[in-house]
Amino acid sequence: MSVTTGIAQMNESNVVPVLSVVVPTYNEQAVLAEFHGRLARVMTALGATWEVIYVDDGSRDATPALLRALRAADTHVAVVSLSRNFGKEAATTAGLDHAHGDAVIVIDCDLQDPPEVIPDLVAAWRRGVDMVYATRRERQGETWLKKATAALFYRLINRVAQVEVPPDTGDFRLMSRRVADAVRALREHNRFMKGIFAWVGFPSESVLYDRAGRHAGISKWGWWKLWNLALEGLTSNTVMPLKIATYLGLIVAGFATFYLAEVLLRTLLFGNPVAGYPSLMVVVLFLGGAQLIILGVMGEYLSRIFTETKRRPIYLVENYAPPRPADANGSPAP
Repeated sequence: MSVTTGIAQMNESNVVPVLSVVVPTYNEQAVLAEFHGRLARVMTALGATWEVIYVDDGSRDATPALLRALRAADTHVAVVSLSRNFGKEAATTAGLDHAHGDAVIVIDCDLQDPPEVIPDLVAAWRRGVDMVYATRRERQGETWLKKATAALFYRLINRVAQVEVPPDTGDFRLMSRRVADAVRALREHNRFMKGIFAWVGFPSESVLYDRAGRHAGISKWGWWKLWNLALEGLTSNTVMPLKIATYLGLIVAGFATFYLAEVLLRTLLFGNPVAGYPSLMVVVLFLGGAQLIILGVMGEYLSRIFTETKRRPIYLVENYAPPRPADANGSPAP
């Protein structure tokens, strides 16, 4: 089977849906059937034509087979299979590239973000709001440490970033077609989708909801991945760490100047006894640590420049299966 970059094509039935739902998936066999059942009931009740694009991000369990079965049974289902695991940000981008609707909804399938909130998003869009994002009022099933670090991250990034990222808000949102097209136009490889969503602007509105605990399975976001995502968010949306490195260098140089003046004055007044070894080691280690911090910050930005200059695609598609056309009774055509 050929491998392509997979830019969106029209579905087999040539019917442009009003609503598209993008669902990135990775090893979600335990929750996929329950999620699709709840999503289908919500979308059908809205009374508008719709499609759901499941993006299989290189799953290693039964997720690919379950997605094929869902597509065979439901004419609304499209499946984008990536050639390997590219990460959630890339999988979300792949789904946006293959979404055809006048409005595009992004949601995870772990049921922490309930599909039953979608009608509220659609209602705000029908009032003329281009970006409707779901803000967590409660976060069930999460430790106080995770809540505290998340709050700290949003506070930090909104202080230093060029755009404001809504706090307590994930990728669960609805975008109008012009917002979705604007997001698709941003093709940087190092992607922090929350920052990209905030950067494009357009009239936005928040919808509050209570985030549930994970329905089944385990979270794919450990502390290491969350830390790297935080670094991605900071370096993608601000150059403040580089400025901090500059300020740190100036502060160290200032302290060194004052210390030099103090040493010269003390030498002139009291002579020059041999300085203690511990104080010398403290100064050397402090300066060495400051230099390593500055080099590390520069390295983070340099590594991202290196990645971008290679100009590789954000993802590769192994296979794209669009929604199957339905017969006169609404059943999948053979």
